Amino acid sequence: MPTQMPPVGVEVEIESIRPDSDPPPPAPDFTKLFESESDYVWHTLRRLGIRERDLEDLVHDVFVVVHRHLGDFDPRRPVRPWLFGIAFRVAAGYRRLARTQREQVSDHIEAIDPMPAADELVATKQAQAIVQEALEIIDLDRRAILLMYEFDGHSMPEIAQTLGIPLNTAYSRLRLARDQFAAACRRLQLRKGGQR
Repeated sequence: MPTQMPPVGVEVEIESIRPDSDPPPPAPDFTKLFESESDYVWHTLRRLGIRERDLEDLVHDVFVVVHRHLGDFDPRRPVRPWLFGIAFRVAAGYRRLARTQREQVSDHIEAIDPMPAADELVATKQAQAIVQEALEIIDLDRRAILLMYEFDGHSMPEIAQTLGIPLNTAYSRLRLARDQFAAACRRLQLRKGGQR
């Protein structure tokens, strides 16, 4: 079937091609990104429940994925939510491994300090231990949202987009995570208080 041509004498508008906005900035340099964000990735993985002995390997796993997908990153967006999304997926894969589900070896070995600890340092360490233990009780999907929102300060639309979930689901998981976290902290504080 032949294509129809406009009648003679009728002008056809051709839109001029103009950029709607400035060209995107270049993708971040991988080496600089690794140097500036590896601590953030390490802390994120730790809060997602990765054992101390596996942290270094998983930080490297995250940056292998980052290197592979650096060309897909939109440099107009903040980098940390993108890194969190990758770290979350790496942590989820790690937790699905059979060896991490069966193995129950404790990472926490207290070193003997020759100097007596100050009460304030002890209280801080106990509070940090309670927070970390309470975080580990929360389901990983909920924990990721709690960490991104409460600890890293990301907006809920940004979190939903990073994790690939509907916004209402993100809000629902945040509410459930907060409830779970508060209940876990109360139980742990009572248990620790009873051990004195």
